[in-house]
Amino acid sequence: MDFGFGSGDEAFRAEAREWLAGHLVGGFAELAGCGGPGSEHEGVEGRRAWERELGGGGWIGLGWDCAEGAYGNRVASLTRQVVWAEEYARAGAPGRVGHIGENLLAPTLLAYGDEAQRRRFLPAIARGEELWCQGYSEPDAGSDLAALRTVAVRDGAGYRVSGQKIWTSLAGAADWCFVLARTDPAERRHRGLSFLLVPMDQPGRVEVRPIRQMSGTAEFNEVFFDGAVAGHVVGGEGAGWRVAMGLLARERGVSTLVQQIGFAAELGEVLGAAVRCGALRDPVVRDQLIRQWAELKVMRWNALRTLGAAGDAGAPSVAKLLWGGWHQRLGELAMRVRGAAAALGPVDWTAQAPYELDALQRLFLFTRADTLYGGSDEIQRNIIAERVLGLPRVERI
Repeated sequence: MDFGFGSGDEAFRAEAREWLAGHLVGGFAELAGCGGPGSEHEGVEGRRAWERELGGGGWIGLGWDCAEGAYGNRVASLTRQVVWAEEYARAGAPGRVGHIGENLLAPTLLAYGDEAQRRRFLPAIARGEELWCQGYSEPDAGSDLAALRTVAVRDGAGYRVSGQKIWTSLAGAADWCFVLARTDPAERRHRGLSFLLVPMDQPGRVEVRPIRQMSGTAEFNEVFFDGAVAGHVVGGEGAGWRVAMGLLARERGVSTLVQQIGFAAELGEVLGAAVRCGALRDPVVRDQLIRQWAELKVMRWNALRTLGAAGDAGAPSVAKLLWGGWHQRLGELAMRVRGAAAALGPVDWTAQAPYELDALQRLFLFTRADTLYGGSDEIQRNIIAERVLGLPRVERI
């Protein structure tokens, strides 16, 4: 595509920059840096308030495929969505707690939901008032999502959901969860699944348990459903796999470019550590830093190349393989440039705070999961092999 910023885009940039400068003040300014990868647990209540601030300014839902203001959101072109994402990252604004609702659920409802569902949920997301989490992965169905065991049984006009989901980001703060569950026990694999919307505030029926990680924090959760009520099914009963795959395809595009801005900042921190530690004198380390920089540039141009493209079955998998491996290598490099000092924490160990880590140590530990979550590298390669190269599909039991 012919990608470039016009005069209108630059005027939009000035508006975004001015708004962020005027609103990232006081308590919101103190949230700078909160909520990035490996620190989603930080400042959640303050970030919820920031979400409402964004909604009040009309900055949520810029990329929704709907008429301007249809659900309380403004609509922006792809280039202006990129402009907003760039200015947001450069302003050091906090990690978004509403991104799952805005960037995953909302486009899915616009594509597969009915108008009543859109009217019920989209305005609340646009105002920053309701937060969402994603109920896909299970203990025995992570990358192999079709092997899930969560079931939903018809109960009047809705369903009763029972089962367990895992690795659920922001489950403790979310108001709703979109859940993929089996509604037809006679079917197997991807058939007989439905995409349900489940309120999280159901005491005794929905339980959230934080998963403590080796970093000492809990970025993810287990969620247990015990007859939880779900009153909405998106796309119709049995269409869950089609809806779920449509949602996953939306995890690329502008959001990928936002991610890369964060990656660039992290690379800068690693470079700074290399300068301070004298690691730049090592030609191997210099080569690795240059390679990381060059690969990040390639990822950006690949993201721009596929931005807004439809029908490319392999694009999401290629993007995931690129950034997952790149980010993991960056975490390893962050430790390598510091040498033996990388094994020491910023403060002395205590029983009350045994896992005090600095930013680069958290980066290293968190990136170990980059090639697993969101679909493992093996699964992404299978998708490319089957859907792009046309190789024989392997039957999974």
